[in-house]
Amino acid sequence: MRVVIAEDSVLLREGLARLLADGGIETVGVAGDGPGLVTAVAEHGPDLAIVDVRMPPSHTDEGLRAALEARSRRPGLPILVLSQYVEQQYAAELIGGGASAVGYLLKERIADVSEFLDAVRRVASGGTVIDPEVIAQLLSRHRRDDPLESLTVREREVLALMAEGRSNAAVAARLAVTDGAVEKHISGIFGKLGLEPASDDHRRVLAVLAYLGR
Repeated sequence: MRVVIAEDSVLLREGLARLLADGGIETVGVAGDGPGLVTAVAEHGPDLAIVDVRMPPSHTDEGLRAALEARSRRPGLPILVLSQYVEQQYAAELIGGGASAVGYLLKERIADVSEFLDAVRRVASGGTVIDPEVIAQLLSRHRRDDPLESLTVREREVLALMAEGRSNAAVAARLAVTDGAVEKHISGIFGKLGLEPASDDHRRVLAVLAYLGR
């Protein structure tokens, strides 16, 4: 197996290469920043890229963005992210983009070398290896970012009936409440979903689409 390592820490980069070599895995290229990773993948055509998240110049998400770019240029490129951090936006994009030949491991949670080497081989062969903590953080982000989570139980009931195409009067009859109560709930739904004042019909459609697309 041939790999490229993208890691700005020289000591860690060399340590990884040595560890991989001991496991019979060849490091054919190394990079200390995002553009270097893209170049190394294009030059060497590796079986796997091992990528840190935070690299120069800003040390935020360069590694993940470069991994996504490298994979767009070489579709199906197996990528194993090895980092101290969960960069949620691009991690979700990487993991969600088919969820095959992808790994995301947290450095401090790797306790066994043989398990790490097994993860490397599994990702290179098309498998998926995701640390449970990464999954937990991505799910937490999804819950925080989902405006539907902020709706009350009654507002959810109203929206569900709206999605069935029911009028305000029909919703009121179904829930045994007044028309005014329904209008108040709908106003609350519009506000929580961030639907700016416009025609009620337009906002109603957008609210229903948000509900159906959750």
